[in-house]
Amino acid sequence: MKKLQIIFLGLSLLGLAACSKKGDKAVVSVPLFQVGKPISNTGTLPAGNYKGTMLANQTYTVGGDITINAGDTLLIQKGVKINMTNGANIIVNGILVSEGTKDAPVTITDPRRTKTTGTSVVGQDSAYVGGWGGIYCGPTSKLVVIKWTHLDFGGAALKALPFTGANSLKVGAQYILYFTNPSGVFILEDSWLYGSPDDATRFYGGTYNIMRNTMEKCGSNGGDGFNAKGSSVGNMAYNLVIGGATNGTKTASDGTTAGECQFTMYNNTYVNDGFRNNGVFGARSGSVEIENNSRALVYNNLMVNCEFGVRIAGGPGGAKVYLADTTFSNSSTIHQTAYGYNFYYGDNAAITGQFVPTNVAQPVVTHPQATDIPNMASFLGATYTFGQVYDGTSLVGKNNPMFSNFPLPAASGSWITQCSVDGFNFHLQAGSPAIGKGTTDPTKVFAITAGIPIDPNFGSSGITGPGKDIGCYQTDGTGNQH
Repeated sequence: MKKLQIIFLGLSLLGLAACSKKGDKAVVSVPLFQVGKPISNTGTLPAGNYKGTMLANQTYTVGGDITINAGDTLLIQKGVKINMTNGANIIVNGILVSEGTKDAPVTITDPRRTKTTGTSVVGQDSAYVGGWGGIYCGPTSKLVVIKWTHLDFGGAALKALPFTGANSLKVGAQYILYFTNPSGVFILEDSWLYGSPDDATRFYGGTYNIMRNTMEKCGSNGGDGFNAKGSSVGNMAYNLVIGGATNGTKTASDGTTAGECQFTMYNNTYVNDGFRNNGVFGARSGSVEIENNSRALVYNNLMVNCEFGVRIAGGPGGAKVYLADTTFSNSSTIHQTAYGYNFYYGDNAAITGQFVPTNVAQPVVTHPQATDIPNMASFLGATYTFGQVYDGTSLVGKNNPMFSNFPLPAASGSWITQCSVDGFNFHLQAGSPAIGKGTTDPTKVFAITAGIPIDPNFGSSGITGPGKDIGCYQTDGTGNQH
């Protein structure tokens, strides 16, 4: 970053302030942060190498892969709209900063596609067919910062490998976001991901803050939401994940020997996840999945009509060994995988019978927790052995979380086809049984802060710690801001 040529005209304001009279109420606007030279939006941008700044509130059309070379920076200012055509990708070997704001978000989309509301079915909804490609960040990509940005209709099949040294990246990959750099930093905050044919994200190594985002319709007949692998370490918190094909958040240490994958997953809201996975039932989760020698802290999450609850994988299945790391280690960022204070609601017995996942296709080691709502330790009793099948019929329709605007009990089967936020509101009403039932005890759950820069441009806007209300929306106004 020392080589960056940064133009920050705001320094001139110091002189203006010195010349103003005392009591002068004149308002001087602060120029936007800019890097390098402006990029023109005249005509379609062809495939090639780019650096500098896409200027605020401009519309750009991209006709081929945009590549950011190692040592270069591309800044996207607030309000920019990028129409990606021909399945184009953004290939990051340097630094990418997308700096939208709440009032003027950035949008990266396929202009041929339009968002739809209501019932969503694979084969009928273009959200599950990749439009533009994705943002692929290679081993030399030191920093990616994406804030207040819409990433819509990504996941067109990758036509060629964008760089060497990528973990498990193949021609034909269909991800929105891919990052692989054990010493790099990836920040995704206050953003939206809408539609993908496979995993919305794949992370291999590095430090992450994945916070306060909304994810809709990700994965067609399979695919996870936030899928962290390799030696990735960081936070997944205050995210709303609705209508995902399989897991909303997942950790797995496969893909590298650099170290374990370790994440905190707290105060997320998962709605209608897990029902489009066409693989073996029970071989994947429908909300949270911890597998393949990874560690996690899973607390204060709200899961509504998801196919499975928190799934701590406990043994082999097919060609892979899915065993999560549940051992204790003082040398690890997360000393031991732990979970609790999670809230479950289900509208049929198949869902409530998997609040604590059972050994359907593979062993699991998810223990019933007395701190969960409902109290699954009490419901299943002292003689319950994890993985054992149980009857959850009496839990159907119990503990309505009382969303501000979302129909519960839900119409039969709507948890399979209602996959987008639409006009619904997932904040908690006053009197919700999820209010005040989370834990902020740092001996149980905490935010990982090491290695995550806090900076208005080249870093996180702020790492929000665990909240006392279960789910991504907090009654004090913190948490998810969408």
